[in-house]
Amino acid sequence: MKFCKRYEEYMKGRKDKEFPVVGLKKLKKILKKCRREFQSQTRLRVIEDEREQDETSGCCMPKCSDHCSVCDGTFFPSLVVEMSKVVGFFNKQAKSLLELHLASGIQRCLIWFGGKLPKNNVALIQEGKELVTYAIINSIAMRKILKKYDKVHYSKQGQAFRSKAQTMQIEMLHSPWLSELIAFYINLREKVNNKHTSGLLTDFKLTFNDGRPMLSCSLFDSLKLDIDLTCSICLDTVFDPVCLTCGHIFCYMCCCSTASVTVVDGLKAADSKAKCPLCRQQGVFERAVYMDELNILLSKSCPEYWEQRLKTERIERLQQAKEHWESQCRAFMGI
Repeated sequence: MKFCKRYEEYMKGRKDKEFPVVGLKKLKKILKKCRREFQSQTRLRVIEDEREQDETSGCCMPKCSDHCSVCDGTFFPSLVVEMSKVVGFFNKQAKSLLELHLASGIQRCLIWFGGKLPKNNVALIQEGKELVTYAIINSIAMRKILKKYDKVHYSKQGQAFRSKAQTMQIEMLHSPWLSELIAFYINLREKVNNKHTSGLLTDFKLTFNDGRPMLSCSLFDSLKLDIDLTCSICLDTVFDPVCLTCGHIFCYMCCCSTASVTVVDGLKAADSKAKCPLCRQQGVFERAVYMDELNILLSKSCPEYWEQRLKTERIERLQQAKEHWESQCRAFMGI
């Protein structure tokens, strides 16, 4: 079955829940219109190019101009709007589900008074898996339509847009909530002793290949998602993990060090011009997401390493806290 039909069938079952979708049919119609106009406009130019081409070059392929009036005015703006809605909906739902799971004490009372009663673990697992499926299948939909764009235009603009989408934070696979939901699913699945994953998603797991931690899952035959959990700063398994808005995961203290802030001040105090160590994108620290579910999963999976890092970082945190309050006292006393 072609992906477009499979995608439409999947999304039909989510209409009642008002899940935003990527309009593949509408976007394909835009590309068909673009192809007709593009071919009519380039027919004469191609004939002229064929006359001038080198004898050894084979056939001449029409090239799309840097700016296509049909696609630049309709296709990309439509795709940005739709993916923004999809990502916004997914992030909101994922955050709400994880807060429901991790809530305790006063938070649970507030949830109860708000009419959102905590669900049982089986219901939480199903909802988490549904959201992960929704995120990945929409990411595949975006990649498929961009590949179609490049095929129509004989260009690489669709591929370039994927890189731009990551900067715009509309690339689902780089959402911090996706990693959190996968970890959340594995954590709860172990509690209810339910290792069966039916439906589109399979193989939710945390593996250590040559000591390198990887969080992974698969969506039928289209995509295998592998998330590297090695901190690129300390080159070890991420400890007290935090995900920047660009989608890269680091240890919290490593992140603070890179952003030139103390653990007392936190990442919100980071300079807006501070860059991610990997992608060099600016302004990624202030809205970083603390990976509580991933923290729980890794602490259970490698307890000895976790205990050692906990001891080491406790000393460093106390030292930073001491220096912070000493500087505050000196400033207060005018020394």
